[in-house]
Amino acid sequence: MRFYQKMMLVSLLVLPISGFSQFRKYSNEFLNIGAGARGLAMGGAQVASAKDATAGYWNPAGLTGIKERANVGIMHADYFGGIAKYDYISGALPVQDNKRALGISILRFAVDDIPNTLFLVEPDGSINYGNIQTFSSADYAFLLSFAQKLKETEKKQISFGLNAKIIYRKVGKFASAWGFGLDAGLQMHIGKWHAGIVARDITTTFNAWSFKFTEKEKEVLYLTKNDIPVKSTELTAPRLVIGGGYDFKLGKTVNLLLEASLDVTFDGKRNTVLSGNTLSIDPHIGLEASIQNVFFIRAGVTNFQKALQDRDTINQKKVWIYQPSAGAGFKIKNIMIDYAFTNLANQSNPLYTHIFSLRFNIAGKREAE
Repeated sequence: MRFYQKMMLVSLLVLPISGFSQFRKYSNEFLNIGAGARGLAMGGAQVASAKDATAGYWNPAGLTGIKERANVGIMHADYFGGIAKYDYISGALPVQDNKRALGISILRFAVDDIPNTLFLVEPDGSINYGNIQTFSSADYAFLLSFAQKLKETEKKQISFGLNAKIIYRKVGKFASAWGFGLDAGLQMHIGKWHAGIVARDITTTFNAWSFKFTEKEKEVLYLTKNDIPVKSTELTAPRLVIGGGYDFKLGKTVNLLLEASLDVTFDGKRNTVLSGNTLSIDPHIGLEASIQNVFFIRAGVTNFQKALQDRDTINQKKVWIYQPSAGAGFKIKNIMIDYAFTNLANQSNPLYTHIFSLRFNIAGKREAE
């Protein structure tokens, strides 16, 4: 089973490399997984409230929420029974009396030990398992972030942020690609209200692919009626993320944050709540309960889709499904330990995974607020 799961994953990862220059509906999808167990536990509803090092991923404008000292975030996750591995690390540093912030984020999503069966069958038709070699398919992203406070009063703060995005993708020795793009975001906090907006891939992010096949590999591809890919460019269309949140006070010790956001895509019809020929909208809803700003309980839901009902034997009846998540957090001085329990599929076909992440200040006197 693991072999077929790997091959399915690889086909999804390398699908974009076989075409010409065009928009891909699911291009660079590893950049849409999320960052940090807090955000994943809240269903990805983070664009308005993220204000630590993970804001470099969710909304670079939120980096101005870091005070005094550098803030660092680390996360590792295994997906599909450890077949796919996702690693994330970020750091941010406030500058100019906390009016600006600089950040860097590094993401890696990879599937390792993929069987290469190009030479499994010998010229005489016999099968030689000794000819099977393995390779890895890995995607990397480097986000260089800048944030600036536009306005700050006792009850109001407005910030602006930018990401310069560098992407490197590699499929064994066969293919590799470099990509570049820009993100821009705004974040506003007025009293108990929070709002955020991010324009991702505003310049249209591109990946320029190149390929390397030996003459023997090309011969096998030709004889098995497979296309031999050439240089191509994969384009990622811009998307808009809009969100808002509100803080509720429950007694003297409990604070409740409710946040919701909308992913607006412009690359064609998707299976989302609102779907059109050119525009689709995917909602995210998250909740976080903070107890004395030490213990945190979180929940979220996203990825609403219509799917065939499992018990429908004629495959005609569709029902709404969604992707739930939950989690918790614990703060010890300047260290925050976060946990998320997420479902990678939906509530009717669960593929749950456990995710831990760590956030901390480096020799900080104050915490990221």
